[in-house]
Amino acid sequence: MATPHELYERLVATNPKVKLQGATVPNTTLNGHMFSYLSKAGKLELRLPEGEREAFLKKYKAKLCEAYGKVQPEYVEVPDALLAKTSELKKYFDVSCSYVSSLKPKK
Repeated sequence: MATPHELYERLVATNPKVKLQGATVPNTTLNGHMFSYLSKAGKLELRLPEGEREAFLKKYKAKLCEAYGKVQPEYVEVPDALLAKTSELKKYFDVSCSYVSSLKPKK
C-alpha cells in the first residue's frame, strides 16, 4: 500500500505547472502562495476557494484544516480514502492551483 507521501507525489505529478518542494513539510506553491501540503500527521491539506470548499466539505464529510491549534479557514483536510483516488482528487488539486494563480503574486 502506498504511503501518504507517495500518494501526494502521484497527485502533484498530474499537474506539470507545479512541483513538490519542502523537506520537512512537503508542499506546492504558485506565485509565492502555498496551496497544498502534507502535514506531519500524513494528512493532505488543500487550499480551496469559498464555493468549492463548502461543496468539498459536504461531499466528502471533510473538515477544515487545523494547525498549531488554529483553524486554517481556506484549507480542507483531504480524507485518506480520497487521497488514494488520484484521478478523483486531481479535479480539486487543479481548482486549488487555479485559485492561487488568481491571487496577486507574493514578492
